[in-house]
Amino acid sequence: MQRITSKDNDFIKHVKKLKDKKYRDISNEYVIEGVKLVAEAIQEAAPIKQIVLCDDCERSDLIPKDLMYEIAKYDCIYVNEKLFQYLSEVQNPQGILAIVEKNNKNEQIDYSQDIIVALDDVQDPGNLGTILRTVDSIGLTQILVSKGTADCYNPKVVRSTMGAIFRIKIVECDDLLKTLKEVKKHKFKVMVSSLQTENSIYDVNYNKKVIVIGNEANGVEFNIQELADEKIKIPMLGKTESLNASVATGIILYEYVRQKLSK
Repeated sequence: MQRITSKDNDFIKHVKKLKDKKYRDISNEYVIEGVKLVAEAIQEAAPIKQIVLCDDCERSDLIPKDLMYEIAKYDCIYVNEKLFQYLSEVQNPQGILAIVEKNNKNEQIDYSQDIIVALDDVQDPGNLGTILRTVDSIGLTQILVSKGTADCYNPKVVRSTMGAIFRIKIVECDDLLKTLKEVKKHKFKVMVSSLQTENSIYDVNYNKKVIVIGNEANGVEFNIQELADEKIKIPMLGKTESLNASVATGIILYEYVRQKLSK
């Protein structure tokens, strides 16, 4: 156990710099914050490097005693309330955060699952976090993300995954088009969401498919659309022409679930 009281401490500087994506990439670490996320990280055996606790948290009811027992097994660092506020990303911090190693060491794609979800430059952190949570909810354990997609380890993304970040392998693709061509060699077909088709999400079979979700403003990149084996759209009865990326992803993926359950 270590107690730190100064902003000038090297560890405090390190935690603060983890707010920056470039530094997260260099250190291969990210920050999680809050009782629920830390508890879930422990439960999922996530590679926690350090846990930072506010001095006063032990004297409050915010952290259950059984969780404090588990936390004590890790490298714990205590700071005062002012210093914790300095490190925190939220308005009303719960007095606990952790440094976690990224779960991207094994970037080999798993071809054993029915479907693979790929994101083509999805920009909004809230959308990305919700998509990761949805992918986790249907039992998938990986996701492909293009270089232009928002950082999966951004604090807002991590919070909105509600713990899914610990269970989903993030496969970062420098060239998504090239990756998809490689995936096709493994008998997967590429399927993209597009308004330029008459095929609805209910007209296709969700087996050995890579489902590509496009950028919020521009959709799926032209070259990927050209590569696609199938194009699908969500039928809509109202005047709205398109849906939020995370909502659309949920609708498509749960059609896969419906088909799987009906077999």
